[in-house]
Amino acid sequence: MSKSGYKPGPDDDVMGQAYDARLMGRLLEFVKPIKYYVILSVLLLLVTVAVELAGPLVLKHGIDNYIAIKQIDGLGLIALIFIGLIILTFILRFVQTYLMQWIGQTVIFDLRTKLFKHLLKQDIKFIDSRPVGWLMTRVTNDVQNLFELLSSGIVAIFGDLFMLLGILVVLLVLNVKLALVTFIVVPLIFGAVIAFRKKVRVTFRTIREALAQLNGHMQENISGIRTVQLFVRENETLKEFRIRSEVFRNAYKKAIRYFALFFPAISFLSVLATALILLAGGLMIKEDALTWGAFIAFLQYSERFFRPIRDLSEKYNTMQAAMAAAERVFWLLDTKPDIADPEHPEDNSKVKGNVEFDDVGFEYKSGEPILKNVSFKIEPGETVAVVGATGAGKTTLISLLLRFWETTSGRILLDGKDIREFGQHDLRRSFGVVLQDVFLFSGSIAENVTLGEADRHGEVLDKALEQANALDFVKELSEGVNEPVGERGARLSGGQKQLIAIARALAANPPLLLLDEATAAVDTETEHHIQEALDRLMRGRTTLVVAHRLSTIRNANRIIVLHKGMIQETGTHAELIKQDGIYAKLHKLQFAENGKG
Repeated sequence: MSKSGYKPGPDDDVMGQAYDARLMGRLLEFVKPIKYYVILSVLLLLVTVAVELAGPLVLKHGIDNYIAIKQIDGLGLIALIFIGLIILTFILRFVQTYLMQWIGQTVIFDLRTKLFKHLLKQDIKFIDSRPVGWLMTRVTNDVQNLFELLSSGIVAIFGDLFMLLGILVVLLVLNVKLALVTFIVVPLIFGAVIAFRKKVRVTFRTIREALAQLNGHMQENISGIRTVQLFVRENETLKEFRIRSEVFRNAYKKAIRYFALFFPAISFLSVLATALILLAGGLMIKEDALTWGAFIAFLQYSERFFRPIRDLSEKYNTMQAAMAAAERVFWLLDTKPDIADPEHPEDNSKVKGNVEFDDVGFEYKSGEPILKNVSFKIEPGETVAVVGATGAGKTTLISLLLRFWETTSGRILLDGKDIREFGQHDLRRSFGVVLQDVFLFSGSIAENVTLGEADRHGEVLDKALEQANALDFVKELSEGVNEPVGERGARLSGGQKQLIAIARALAANPPLLLLDEATAAVDTETEHHIQEALDRLMRGRTTLVVAHRLSTIRNANRIIVLHKGMIQETGTHAELIKQDGIYAKLHKLQFAENGKG
């Protein structure tokens, strides 16, 4: 599992500490490939600070050596130099900002890609144990926080610190006494910053918690909008939303009050420093202890001195959010899948289709067994159906066979070899899967059937649709195979989605087939079309069927009855009816419900 000390929990969206050397070091690993661009950006930053610091000194020189003594000759050159410094500052700022944005986007592109790739490799247990919104936030919001840190946070902080240090040095060089007068307000500034930082940290924690609650409520109710409307809960849902929204609003109002108080306070201290400079500087000028040029330069440097202090206060929040985001992102990257491929996987390019469950036991939670001592074989080309009540463990068999979960005990064999000896990708390519709840991606019918595989287009695609009994309805669509299916196949009926899923399995042409309640959620006529397509799909393939409608599995070579995680009965349809056990009772119950045998 993760090497990080971070543990995900309900406070995932709170602010972190402003700086963590360990996290920063890991983040800088992503910067290494473009380190020379970063070095160039820092050098540009130093040059920019130096150029900006030179402006008031040029102004001082112009006032003391030309204006004060009414010397006009050469003043034009001073003005040109001053204008040149402004233009140079603009150019340097543009290049440096562009470069840092480029660096930020380059690093974040790599980080986001690595994070998503890592998610794709995670096992189902990890994915199922976390809300989709939580996972999406890691790849989007958290990565965006890191982009802000890289593109404007770190460099801007260094720039502000360089500027502060440069101004301090210049002020002391110009006039030590007046510099000390200016520094009188510095303790007050640091006191204000510390107080502001403490208040804002707590407030932003509340804001992020309230926002997480608000987003979670929105996601849940939008996902369940049909249920909300079906039970006429619009008003109640809106009330709950308003309560959460009000908590978020009040928290934000509190933060606004702190910001509204802090920045005017800094401005007040800036004005106070200016007033002190005016008073002390005026007295020094009167005593010829300070020139007018130095006095004007002091006023300009004083104004510039407070600007980075304000900026640093804002950047503190950026750093906090970024460090918290980095903690979560690196925790996710450090989390290894529980199900791993063997170091030297077996070759399964020529699968015969012999499947065996050997004394398999499984439990999702410790002490709560789902399967107990399950053993059976499926010969190549044979169709075996599994039936049982809800919760008997039928679908779990498919999940274990695909290695979405590992068996707690026992083993599963494919052609006599433990499936844990195969690579997960190679193992899953051996199976065609058709589930009751078909998932279609937002795209065209063709894209959902071929899944991006180049060798499944053209004749292969058309043949798959035809054999799946899907070609007729596809031809009636305005764009045919290029017709968009909508999000999760929303523009297709349940039966049409099932036919597309069958076509997808046919196009892949796998040696083994897994069917999970493939006809359980459709009407009788649609079931006939689907069953006809499934019969074509199963022909010559080793097939494991999880069945709900017993009428669809009468021709199975063997039927296994699961009850409370254990195999209770095995035989053909006729044999099980004759036994008059669990299967016979299920059959009688469905016969009574449907009014037919």
